[in-house]
Amino acid sequence: MDWPDAWTRPTTDCWQTLDPPSAWQGRLQPPYRHACPVVLPDGRVLALPIRRLPSPPGRAVASLIANQASFEVVAALSTAMGSLAAGMQPEVIVGLPTLGMVFAPGVAQALGHSRWVPMGYSRKFWYDEALSTTVRSITTPGAGKAIYLDPNQRPLLQGRRTLIVDDVVSSAQTLRQVWDLLQGLGVHVVGAVVAMRQGEAWRDALGPDRAQRVLGVVDSAHLVLRDDGWWPQREGG
Repeated sequence: MDWPDAWTRPTTDCWQTLDPPSAWQGRLQPPYRHACPVVLPDGRVLALPIRRLPSPPGRAVASLIANQASFEVVAALSTAMGSLAAGMQPEVIVGLPTLGMVFAPGVAQALGHSRWVPMGYSRKFWYDEALSTTVRSITTPGAGKAIYLDPNQRPLLQGRRTLIVDDVVSSAQTLRQVWDLLQGLGVHVVGAVVAMRQGEAWRDALGPDRAQRVLGVVDSAHLVLRDDGWWPQREGG
């Protein structure tokens, strides 16, 4: 395949392996070419493919598509997410669609739970609009879509310490809306855990109190293209 961009590549084989630190010796720092390495708590390295943003020109992010990842990568990230969240002492896990639901079962198991509560985009006929909110994402442009809590699952959350699980937080538009919904329903949201915290915009979107309760296994900056490859973008630059 003739790939036209020298500093990005197809993601067919991405998110499949975790490398030992020795494999990235001397390459953990920018400039990055094709992939941005992130280091997990156990020291292993996950190479995240670099994906160009539609605008402005020369900007990109490190990409993680959880439902395309190997079982090994998903298991490692889920276990790490569970370890991070243990201090919050959650009694129930809420998984967000779509990609947060890849990690939610593993996080729940890592915390010793026997089940978790999924939210969904598909409206079943018995759903209540009062248990829904409209969410948007930077990776799915458009007018937004409704996300629902099954009314049969609501009793599982009442009076219990609840942790939200998602794959990535970037703009935090989805996370903020769901947090507002659950809190408005009287649910005690202790925080959220994600596989990756991307950039810094999510902090302002959530506010300082909530932002300090969002835990992530790895952090990645937005990227800007220079002559020698991709570099972390300075905030405000």
